[in-house]
Amino acid sequence: MKGLVALFNPRLHYTSLVQSFTVLFRYRQLIREMTRAEVSTRYAGQTLGWVWAFLQPAVQVCVYIFVFAFVFKTKLGGTVELPLDYTAFLLSGLIPWLAMQESLGKSPTVILSNANLVRQMVFPIEILPIKDVLASSVTLFFSLYLMIVYVLVTNNGELMMSYLLLPVLIFLQIIGSIGLCYILSSIGAYFRDLQSFVEAFLRIGLFIAPIFYLPTRIPPALEMVFRFNPFSYMIWCYHDVLYYGRIEHPEAWWVFACLSIGGFYIGYVIFNKLKLGLGEVL
Repeated sequence: MKGLVALFNPRLHYTSLVQSFTVLFRYRQLIREMTRAEVSTRYAGQTLGWVWAFLQPAVQVCVYIFVFAFVFKTKLGGTVELPLDYTAFLLSGLIPWLAMQESLGKSPTVILSNANLVRQMVFPIEILPIKDVLASSVTLFFSLYLMIVYVLVTNNGELMMSYLLLPVLIFLQIIGSIGLCYILSSIGAYFRDLQSFVEAFLRIGLFIAPIFYLPTRIPPALEMVFRFNPFSYMIWCYHDVLYYGRIEHPEAWWVFACLSIGGFYIGYVIFNKLKLGLGEVL
């Protein structure tokens, strides 16, 4: 009965939501240092080191630009409805998805790969999923920078005013990613097969989201799939900012904001419930 009352207690939920965001501020210095160490570790021992954090997304973005702009020569853009070319449309949805994919792909093993820190009772293990998401966001920042350069080159040196909303989308994506990583990392410590399920979803996720498909050419069978895919709303928001230059999908912004903030809160609550037994399964 008490659990049911707590479930419908708005004051309790508000307090928990504030507490979940407080973690980001309270451990900001530790999160910053651990994120920096995480990125450095990924490129440790390599001659170019941190340069690879820029080179990897640069090569990936350049490959897509070459294939769709010079090989397939997909004609698109120059109209009010579709202002930029197909490459810009593709990158505006692909870049946030690749960043999300990188975060989610590693999340089921976050606790397992940091078992030595988890066993230390004084260490705030809530920051482990956070530092992994922030480290993966390096790819997002560099890729967005490259897309901005591409749009400037192909759009007569002009950027649309909608690009000013990019910080809002990046914040919502990072918050939502942390919430998902909270859930996947805590469950992954108990259910080791979760990693395989996540990898399988990520392989097909690229094709069940509105990334490759133009609005006028979406197969009817996929329309409903897009609506039920929560990642579609994130991609539609990025399309609005990076491609259309206007709010083309107003409902997507409300849904994306609610999913990100709500997902962060729910993930934090689930993580705090399951972390109590992590010492027994590691």
